[in-house]
Amino acid sequence: MKIIIINGPNLNLLGKRETSIYGNESFESYFDGLKTQFNEIEFIYFQSNIEGELVNKIHEYGFYADGIIINAGAYTHTSVAIRDAISGIKTPVVEVHISNTLTREDFRHKSLIGSVCRGCIMGFGLDSYRLAVQSFLKSQY
Repeated sequence: MKIIIINGPNLNLLGKRETSIYGNESFESYFDGLKTQFNEIEFIYFQSNIEGELVNKIHEYGFYADGIIINAGAYTHTSVAIRDAISGIKTPVVEVHISNTLTREDFRHKSLIGSVCRGCIMGFGLDSYRLAVQSFLKSQY
């Protein structure tokens, strides 16, 4: 099984940025643990602060990966381009968020991408990614 994790803007600052919301662990450190926990999965990781690069990565893996986990960051609430990219591919996508966006500022309450994803997991910290991985494993059976 091949799963790509795509992180959007500012997620390269995890462990440094707003630690009261996002925690103290870097994504790279968390990702190492995820790969160890699910060693039967081939993981690919990509992060960009640039919307078009996220769209290109969705296109690149959207027809042959077994799953895409996306945390589009702020683009979740603004990007029709990312929504259209997800709509145009065959690979199932799970939207994740580290924080519970519904308990934050009003502008974070609406996801433009959620309705074209298989599901959304939010509010469980970095563990939201593990839950998304498990959702793909359960769908195999």
